[in-house]
Amino acid sequence: MSEFARIIENHFSRKRIVIVGDSVADQFLRGTIARVSREAPVFILRHDDTETFPGGAANAAVNVASLGATAVLIGLIGTDSNGEVLLEKLRDAKVDCAYLVSAAHLRTTTKVRVLAGQHYAPRQQVIRIDYENQAETDESLKEKLRANLSRAAENADAIVVSDYNYGVADEKLVELARRISAEKQIPLLIDSRFRLKDFANATTATPNQDEVEQILGGNFSFADCDNLRAQLGLEALLVTRGNKGMLLAEKDRTPLEIKAVGSTEPVDVTGAGDTVIAVYALGLACGLSFADSARLANYAGGIVVMKKGTASVQTAELLAAIKKESKESAVPKK
Repeated sequence: MSEFARIIENHFSRKRIVIVGDSVADQFLRGTIARVSREAPVFILRHDDTETFPGGAANAAVNVASLGATAVLIGLIGTDSNGEVLLEKLRDAKVDCAYLVSAAHLRTTTKVRVLAGQHYAPRQQVIRIDYENQAETDESLKEKLRANLSRAAENADAIVVSDYNYGVADEKLVELARRISAEKQIPLLIDSRFRLKDFANATTATPNQDEVEQILGGNFSFADCDNLRAQLGLEALLVTRGNKGMLLAEKDRTPLEIKAVGSTEPVDVTGAGDTVIAVYALGLACGLSFADSARLANYAGGIVVMKKGTASVQTAELLAAIKKESKESAVPKK
């Protein structure tokens, strides 16, 4: 049994990962193109079905739970119909939702992806419609979030901040996460879509290459990434690069390039970053190095991008991917 397989089978189920951030209802509306409208030069789409999946921080939590660990989710959710569906999906996935804060005046952030196609043809995304919460996150809600983080993290093995800029991860909440991480000597991981520079002095972060280039003004090199890691006060910076794999910039080490595993033609990258940080966090919580945790997350990312829609990775899939890669790497090259 490989070391990765041993860790997954014997240690993942013992770990408690706290995920705090913006939970999203990812909806996929599928329809069949019926005809062209007489009112305007647009297609008329006949609705077939709509599915809702946990997205954002909720997707990271589902990925932790799907690998047998305890996933504790902290965030805000509305009492609307999308919030109810999202909550049901999370509970079905065995995510601990006891620390979610709900309020009637909040709208559950929802991303509707419209997938259209003709009869017997694959559905393709034609538009995405975002329903964002516009209500102010008042101080009483923020206090509840901080109190819930303090309680939920009492026995935590790692904390993940999943920030999509919808109002959960404010300065005070992140500072509390830093303090808990330092006191308990557990890793604090950051995934921020727009505000990575606001989350300095964590343990590690997982931006994608586009996000890094936006911060650096278009530059991207191993040295640039290591400089950014140092500027942010991180022990390690893990940059995901799609079909180019990953780049790990770690303090006092030469940057490490990790090649992509599996197909270089992904089916759907929706939510892949959530999967990566979930598995990366589990690896670190189990005592793996940054490099080995990144390699393990790389396997998971290679699996999830071959699935349609927002998806998670199962234990059997991850073990099978590791086993397959080990066999292929053991075959001598001709």
